[in-house]
Amino acid sequence: MGRYNRGMDLHAELARLNTTPELPEWVTGTVQKLLDHAQREAAESARLNEKIVRRDTELHAAQTKIQALTLELAHLRRMRFGVRSEALDAETRDLFQETLASDVAAAEAELARRQAEAEETPAAARPKRDRAGRQPLPEHLTRIEHRHEPESCTCGKCGKDLVLIGEDVSEQLDVEPAKFFVHRHIRPQYACRACETVTAAPIPPAVIDGGMAATGLLAWVIIGKYLDHLPLYRLERVAARDGVTLARSTLAEWVGRIGVALQPLADRLTTRLLERPVLHADETPVQQLDPGSGKTKRAYLWAYMSNVLETGPPIVVFDYQTSRSGAHARNFLGEWKGALMVDDFGGYKALFGQEVTELGCFAHARRKYFELNEAQANPIAQEALLRIAALYAIEARGRDMSIAQRAELRQREALPLLASMHDWLKATRMTVANGGGTAKAIDYSLKRWPTLSRYAGSGKLPIDNNPVENAIRPICLGKKNWLFTGSERAGKRAAAIQSLLATAALNGLDPAAWLRTTLEKLPTCLNSQIDDLLPLAGGAA
Repeated sequence: MGRYNRGMDLHAELARLNTTPELPEWVTGTVQKLLDHAQREAAESARLNEKIVRRDTELHAAQTKIQALTLELAHLRRMRFGVRSEALDAETRDLFQETLASDVAAAEAELARRQAEAEETPAAARPKRDRAGRQPLPEHLTRIEHRHEPESCTCGKCGKDLVLIGEDVSEQLDVEPAKFFVHRHIRPQYACRACETVTAAPIPPAVIDGGMAATGLLAWVIIGKYLDHLPLYRLERVAARDGVTLARSTLAEWVGRIGVALQPLADRLTTRLLERPVLHADETPVQQLDPGSGKTKRAYLWAYMSNVLETGPPIVVFDYQTSRSGAHARNFLGEWKGALMVDDFGGYKALFGQEVTELGCFAHARRKYFELNEAQANPIAQEALLRIAALYAIEARGRDMSIAQRAELRQREALPLLASMHDWLKATRMTVANGGGTAKAIDYSLKRWPTLSRYAGSGKLPIDNNPVENAIRPICLGKKNWLFTGSERAGKRAAAIQSLLATAALNGLDPAAWLRTTLEKLPTCLNSQIDDLLPLAGGAA
C-alpha cells in the first residue's frame, strides 16, 4: 500500500508540471517496473542464499562422513596387516581375514561414492582403481560369445559406411550350479574412412566396473555366503574342484562391494516396512570376533517383520547391533506408530504408550506349560495346553478369511474362551504354591494377559510371534557354519543382504534368481525406480 501511495504522489506531482499528458503515466510505469525488478532480485538473492546455506550444510555432513570413513578404512587396514596371528587358530584366522578384506573393499567403495557425491564428479570422470594383474580365465571352460554390434553401420558423425578394423574382447567368469563357464564379449570396432572415426558398441555399466565376475558368479558367491552360510574358503574350494582359481581375497572384495551396492535397497525395504501398522520384533544373539583378544563377544541380530494377516507383500528386516539394549529397537522404529508383537523382553517396554501398542505372544505363554509338562506330567499344564489349542484351532479356521470375517469369528468364539481361561487361571493360581514351575507359568500368563488377549479384539492382529521367529531361524541354524561375524561392519552387511534374501523367499521368489536380475539392473536404476528392484511380490506393489 505504501508503494502504491508513493506512485500516486509521483503521478500527482508530475501532473502539476507543464508536461505532455503521456509523461506522468510513462514515468510512473517505469518506476513501478524498477521497483518490481528490485523485489524479484531480492527474492532471488534470498533463494540463492538459502540454497548456499543448505549446500554448505550438506557438504559439511558429507565431509564429516568422508572423514569417518577414512579413519575407519585406516583402522581396518591396520587390523588387516597388524593382527596378531598367534592369537587365533587357523580356521578363525581365515574367517577373520576374509571378513576384513570384505570390510576394506566395502569402506573403499562407500568412500569413493561419498567423495564423488561431495565433488559432484560424473561417474565417467572418476579415476579408475589400480588393479593388480589377474590370472587368465581357464581355457578349458566353455565360451559363450556375445557379439555387440553398433546400432548403425554408418558413421554417426558424417554418415559414411563403417569398416571393421578390429575387435575389443573381454571375458567374464560366470557360474551355474556346479558348472562354471565364460562369457566372451566381442565388440567389433568399425572405422570411417572419410573422417577416421572409430565406432564400437558401448560397454554397459556393471555393479563392479571392470571386474571379471559376471552377475551370475557374484550372485553365486552372495547366495553361498549368506543363504547357504558357507565361509568364503569353502566357496574357494568348490571353484577349485572345477579348475577355477578364485582367491579368497577376490571373493572378499566382491562381497564388500556388493554389500555397498545393495545397501540402498535394504534401506528402502526398511522404509517400506515402517509404513505397516502392525509389526513383529525379535532378537537373537550372535558372536562377533574380538581380534585383539582372539576371542568373541556377544552381539545381537534384531528382526522386524510385517504382519502376515494384513494385505501387502511380506517384509522382514534384520538389524545388527552390538548389544541387546532396548535403545536399538527405539532407534530402528523411530517415529513409527502401531501395534508391536514381542516377547516379554524388558528392552521393548519403553516403546509402549499411546502411540505404540504392545501385543503379547501366546506361543511364549504356551511354551511355559509345554516345558512344564515335558519335564513331568502336569494336569494343570495339560489343561492350559488344551485351552490354548482351542484358540489356535479358531485361528486356523480364520487364516484365509478377510479381516472383517476374522474379527467376527474371534468375537464370537475366541473372546468367550479367553474370558473362561482367564477366570480358570486366576482360580487355579490360588491353589498353587509360590515358587514352583506351575506358579511361574501361570504368573507369566496372568501378568501378560491384557497383551496376550488383545489380538482377539481385532481381525488383523496376530496371536503370536511365530512368523518372525520362523524368519530368523535359518540364520540361527547357519551360525553352526559361520560361528561368528568378523566385525560390526560385516554384521551390518550380513543383516542388509539377509533382509533382502529372506524377504524374497517370503514373497515366493527365488532369492538367487532375484539377486542375479537385480545385480544386472542395479547399475542403471534411477533412485525413483528403486522400488521396482525390491524383492516383493508384484514389484513396487
